[in-house]
Amino acid sequence: MHQDVTAAAQSPAARCPPPRASGAVRAAALLEERFEVPVAPEVLIELDRIGLVECVGDYKGHALYDGQALEHFTDRAALERAKHNGRLLNRTAAAKHLGVRASDFDHLTKAKWLRPAMWVHSGWQRRRDAPRVALYRLGDLDVLLVHPAIDWEEIRGTAKGRPSPLARLTARGSAKV
Repeated sequence: MHQDVTAAAQSPAARCPPPRASGAVRAAALLEERFEVPVAPEVLIELDRIGLVECVGDYKGHALYDGQALEHFTDRAALERAKHNGRLLNRTAAAKHLGVRASDFDHLTKAKWLRPAMWVHSGWQRRRDAPRVALYRLGDLDVLLVHPAIDWEEIRGTAKGRPSPLARLTARGSAKV
C-alpha cells in the first residue's frame, strides 16, 4: 500500500500544477466529471459572461479559460443556470422558442431588440469564409418573453400571410424600448 501511494505521488500527473488555462472543450469535460452532468462547451461562454470562470486569452482563435477558477468552481446552481441561459439557438429554433414565425423574429433582430451572441459557420459554408449563422442566447430570449412592451398573444395570433405586429418596431427605422 505504501509503495502505491509513493508511486502515485511521483507520477508526472501528481507533480503537475493545475492547468493555467483550458479550452472550452477540456473545461467542459472537467465540469462534466466534477458535477456528473453533461456540459456543453458553450456553457463556458456563459460562465465567463457572468464572471464565474474568466476567459484569459485565446489560442489559435479559441478561447482559453482560467484553470484556477475552474479548479475552484463548485456552484452547481450557477452551472445549471449557465447551462440554461447560455444555450445557443439558431434563428429557426429561437423563433420556435418564442412561439412566433421566423418573419416575426426577424423584426426583433432588425429593431435590435435581440442580437446574436455569436456567429458560426454552417455545414455548407467554406471554412475560409466569415461565419454566417447567428446564434442567440436562450437567456436573452427568456427576457424578451416577459417584456411588457411586447404583446405575445397578439403576435402569436397573427394569421399566416398577415403583417406582423412587430413590423411597427422597424417601420420608423428605429424603435427604442
